[in-house]
Amino acid sequence: MNHSIATSGLILDEPLLWEKGKKGRRGMSIPSSDVPAAALDPNLLGEAVDFPDLSEIDVVRHYTRLSQWNFGVDTGMYPLGSCTMKYNPKTNEQQAANPAIAAAHPMLADEQSQGVLRLLFELQQLLALITGLDAVSLQPAAGAHGELTGMLIFNAYHDSRGSKRTKILIPDTAHGTNPASAALCGYRSIPVKSDEHGMLRAESVAALMDEETAGIMLTNPNTLGLFEQEVREIAAIVHAKGGLVYGDGANMNAALGIMDAKRCGVDVLHLNLHKTFSTPHGGGGPGAGPVCVTSELEPFLPVPRVIHDGECFRLEEEQPLSVGRVHAFHGNFGVLVRAYSYILSMGRELKRASQLAVLNANYIKERLKGDFHLPYDQPCMHECVFSDKLQQEYKVSTLDMAKRLIDCGFHPPTIYFPLVVHGALMIEPTETECKEEIDQFIAALKHIAQEAREQPELLRAAPQRTKVRRLDEVQAARCPCLIGAVAQPGE
Repeated sequence: MNHSIATSGLILDEPLLWEKGKKGRRGMSIPSSDVPAAALDPNLLGEAVDFPDLSEIDVVRHYTRLSQWNFGVDTGMYPLGSCTMKYNPKTNEQQAANPAIAAAHPMLADEQSQGVLRLLFELQQLLALITGLDAVSLQPAAGAHGELTGMLIFNAYHDSRGSKRTKILIPDTAHGTNPASAALCGYRSIPVKSDEHGMLRAESVAALMDEETAGIMLTNPNTLGLFEQEVREIAAIVHAKGGLVYGDGANMNAALGIMDAKRCGVDVLHLNLHKTFSTPHGGGGPGAGPVCVTSELEPFLPVPRVIHDGECFRLEEEQPLSVGRVHAFHGNFGVLVRAYSYILSMGRELKRASQLAVLNANYIKERLKGDFHLPYDQPCMHECVFSDKLQQEYKVSTLDMAKRLIDCGFHPPTIYFPLVVHGALMIEPTETECKEEIDQFIAALKHIAQEAREQPELLRAAPQRTKVRRLDEVQAARCPCLIGAVAQPGE
């Protein structure tokens, strides 16, 4: 590796505001009060609050410096597997911030909301077209919420048929929230093991599927970044026993315009709009997990849904078989606007985006498989999974390598997931990274693999170029400090 992106200069220390301020400073000028002063009951005021006295420049520099400690997708590459942390065009942010859209009150009457209702209606149609399914609810607020909604639909469907189902099949390569979503609906999770190639086999499903099983939760592409090649056979087995197939669509960034979920046998599919369809993902921000279903399951979708009655767009509430409302108002509306803008601006290029995501992941896989152990050496989809098996003889772990990547100026990939790979290093480059950036990331990892052989102590002490050194993550999780204490370098 010729050079490092990270630098060690101009990393500015910043004290707490209470340490920074001085009595008498002000950040604004307030007109003198023309209202006579009046005494207040001290019992209503409580204890006095010690707000810091700060000038305007104190405040501006404080928050600017704090922002410079952050790493974001506008700063550099986020190779997080199963998360699709891709750069998203700023035009979609502008559309969502349009006052005519952002300021629309959610309790306005339908006749006063025709523009935003049309937007929601057309987004429902677009997502149905993209997935190949028949009907869509935009209410769920994130992926796991979409999973929960899907399981509620499973439950309502079986109840409507007088069928008591108590179990759900969940492959070991599914997303980790699947069992929790099923458990919240009263289902007991039955694990299904993948084979030596990381694939789910039809015979494994057939051995477990029975009339007490509600169906299967299938992540495709799975968390190893592999397409489940026997998905149709698996769906046929589940359907033959009266079960349903749930598709976890969190990895749809690999399959837009390529996979028709309905033809694959999927009955319910959620989409992570905040992964695949242009919303910055992560940081606890809002998400959206619309649920797409077949026409047979449409009556069970949450209400209200936007329909067009031939004259106007309106919210339809009268659905007696519906699972009810799962979100206040119409979901996280700003995220839906971004997705609508993204889909319209991309058009048929959505398929090209998925093709490039798959190309980038396979390029990384082929370039790195001599330096890192590749447990499943076959063409992948949008992400590839390595392990630390080759580095273990030098007493270097996946965590050590992830921390060393920070010194090289890259956000680390997902580590220790999926659980079926010991010491997993899961990399998803997304379609928005250019070859030059990916080559630099590959060079950094190759350099780290060399350091593991020649100077393993450097990796065990990483990161060294950051504001603080490696923290005790276990202690931080068990005993979080939330009162503003500042960690010192080396702690």
